[in-house]
Amino acid sequence: MASRRRIVIVGGVAAGTKAAARARRCDPGAEITLVEKGELISYAGCALPYYVAGAIAGESELVVTQAGEFAALRDIDVRTRTEALRIDRPAKTVTVRRLADGREDVLPYDSLVLATGGTPLVPPLPGRDLAGIHRLKEPADARRIRAEIDAGRVERAVIVGGGLIGMEMAEALTMRGVRTTVVEMLDRVLAAFLDPEIAALLHAHLRARGVELRLGERALRFEGDGDGHVRRVVTSGGELPADLVLLAIGVRPSVGLARDAGLAIGPTGAIAVDDHLRTSDPAIYAGGDCVENVHRVTGRPVYSPLGSTANKHGRVIGSNVAGGDERFPGVLGTMVAKVFDYTVGATGINAARAVEAGLAALTALVPAADRAHNYPAHQEIVVKMVAERHSSRLLGLQGVGPGEVAKRIDVAATALSFGATVDQVADVDLAYAPPFAPAVDPVHHAANVIRNKRDGLARTVGPLELQHMLDAGGAFLLLDVRSRAEFVARRIAAGARLLHIPQDELRTRLGELPRGVPLVVCCQRGVRAYRAARLLSGMGLGDVAYLEGSLLTWPGDIETGSS
Repeated sequence: MASRRRIVIVGGVAAGTKAAARARRCDPGAEITLVEKGELISYAGCALPYYVAGAIAGESELVVTQAGEFAALRDIDVRTRTEALRIDRPAKTVTVRRLADGREDVLPYDSLVLATGGTPLVPPLPGRDLAGIHRLKEPADARRIRAEIDAGRVERAVIVGGGLIGMEMAEALTMRGVRTTVVEMLDRVLAAFLDPEIAALLHAHLRARGVELRLGERALRFEGDGDGHVRRVVTSGGELPADLVLLAIGVRPSVGLARDAGLAIGPTGAIAVDDHLRTSDPAIYAGGDCVENVHRVTGRPVYSPLGSTANKHGRVIGSNVAGGDERFPGVLGTMVAKVFDYTVGATGINAARAVEAGLAALTALVPAADRAHNYPAHQEIVVKMVAERHSSRLLGLQGVGPGEVAKRIDVAATALSFGATVDQVADVDLAYAPPFAPAVDPVHHAANVIRNKRDGLARTVGPLELQHMLDAGGAFLLLDVRSRAEFVARRIAAGARLLHIPQDELRTRLGELPRGVPLVVCCQRGVRAYRAARLLSGMGLGDVAYLEGSLLTWPGDIETGSS
């Protein structure tokens, strides 16, 4: 009789439990042991902000499966509150210690899986050990934050970090009546995903909902009043009162066990794995937040700790430790988040990342209705598409707004997975009906804008570029081609540089346009401005561009009423 496979898995949550469950399905006779340092083997970490907010009522709803249930259903030896101490690679054993009594056991393996996850970063700042300073990784963290709010002890909160957790917790705390400030050292939130134009729209929404943003500031220290509890956060910009502080500056991969065993660590600081998710030791696999991945757009190693990725890792690993031959192709960094009434999402790379990767890029910034414009439930969204200039290959998409953003991100992620060009994206046969989408979807529209740029039919100025032009006092004219009523109601504050001529009057009023002065044409969304720019170019006015996104993406000053 053939010996049974011995599979040991260190770590639960997403990758570990998924690998265990998949291995059991693929090899019903294997000996599978799962070791987890904590009490819970599987919980919904991404749901923690919604528990703090009260949208998820009970802590039990955060638990995906209990250890006993998981063990009994799948015939797996589950050992909670058990820490893996060291790996003996030549002997193929793992030494573990039970935290309850300190007893050590040696577990032999044929295949070992490391799913040791990641740890929230805690900056080495003075005062970081004061009470009231939290991180958010496990249900117990969320329980402590929620308890402080429920007890009425939190009027002001400071979130250090403007990443995904920071954004979701800004909403959660505000919805609980806590005055919230986000301190972010970079010039924008979600900087790993968003270019400045999309981030600016999210900034405006956060501020409109009462969140104070302190961008370009560093937290320097935390201070109390002698009672051991945090009361202030001192930043490079001043002092912020705080009854509660959340540290949300990122996650560090937990690689101590792997490093001590001599396994290769990649350039991101996470465990290096191949496309089978094998480490540098072919008997040891790793997945989840402790490993680095290959980015499918750039081909470079990235650290992308997401629950969706960890689950995919678990399936691949579970198949392979049971004798399979599955591959993991890499990641696109796809994300989506709810921030108050807005959805924000991204996939692939943004324009800034394209520059870092040495890719010449074309972009399109497109406001659009998420459904047919005449359907009552339609709402605005803004998408920014990025494509490679010479090949027209799609590189990424970002989106933000109160409308249906996630659908567009998923379409782009699918196209990216198959290496689509913007021409192919423009021809994708997406579902259309007024309650669900416009006839020309925002994704189609963005792809067409990039094709127009590539083919020399459009020259654009971005909203931030126009703001710089206005601030610099350059010689140009901003031409607004909307109707008189629209212009009077709301317009860009450009002073003497602003001229209004409705689009349908352009042909008869060309004489009012000065020759030899660069023109930037604007409207509400950009469509009329593009048509006007094409007309003016055809009529001999050579230096003509249009404002991408026009008023719907304009971050600067606005004038209203009669001029």
